[in-house]
Amino acid sequence: MGRMHADEHAIDAALVRRLVRGQFPRWADRPVTPLASGGTVNAVYRLGDDLTVRLPLTAGGAGDVAEEARVLTALEGLPVAVPVVAALGQPAEGYPWPWAVHHWLGGEPAVEGDPAPARDLAEFVTALRANPADGPAASRGRPLDVLDDATRHAVEELRATDEPFDAETALAIWAEALDAPPWTGPPTWLHGDLMPSNLLLRDGRLAGVLDWATAGLGDPAADLVPAWNLLPAPARQVFRDAVGADDATWARGRGRALAMAVIQLPYYRYTNPVISANARHVLTELGCRPVP
Repeated sequence: MGRMHADEHAIDAALVRRLVRGQFPRWADRPVTPLASGGTVNAVYRLGDDLTVRLPLTAGGAGDVAEEARVLTALEGLPVAVPVVAALGQPAEGYPWPWAVHHWLGGEPAVEGDPAPARDLAEFVTALRANPADGPAASRGRPLDVLDDATRHAVEELRATDEPFDAETALAIWAEALDAPPWTGPPTWLHGDLMPSNLLLRDGRLAGVLDWATAGLGDPAADLVPAWNLLPAPARQVFRDAVGADDATWARGRGRALAMAVIQLPYYRYTNPVISANARHVLTELGCRPVP
């Protein structure tokens, strides 16, 4: 991983040890190990065998720490495991923002093209939508037109690179998504960041879901993105049928998958191989990569 953000704070294991020692001395003797991750918001470290330390990389992610803790406390009855907050840390040792300690969730991250999680993922998304808890408005649950300028700019930015990319197909998908009828039902719970690296599998089954900072209430189409960032075409239809997505919701979900991919790829193409590879995968699944 390279430095992803211009305003990224320098974080290393020594800083994590000092923070833990100063605020949670009961864990001071535990080993601290960097955790390889495709995440873009937090640096993540193992703290012994059963805890992780998550530190926002930028000021923009700092406000997510307390909000994510509230969300994880409010949600109950989901069919898979979610992180449990063990402690919340405060700025210290030159580190300027709040940070969190979570209990470790076991499992292997999902891999693009794996059809196995389709039904489990649909069960999770459906259960999350039905959760009765109150919550914040999800930034990724807003109408798609708030992303119009950023998406079109990213398409043009990609068009100017050496990425093999069918910009006209991308713009057609985006136009169809914008033209789709908006969500008119009550806002539902959504996770908002169902990237493969946030989906933990055990024995081929979905066992846990990580990274809840974007969760909240909004258009449920946002949680259809795994249909393109993870599932192959046959499993994609299984997932759609199981969540009961109508044509309009499916089109908005496809548009959101496109927007995420085209915005992520030019930003992370040289600094985050996990995110950029997934963006390329999405564009291929959407038919936006030219055939050689």
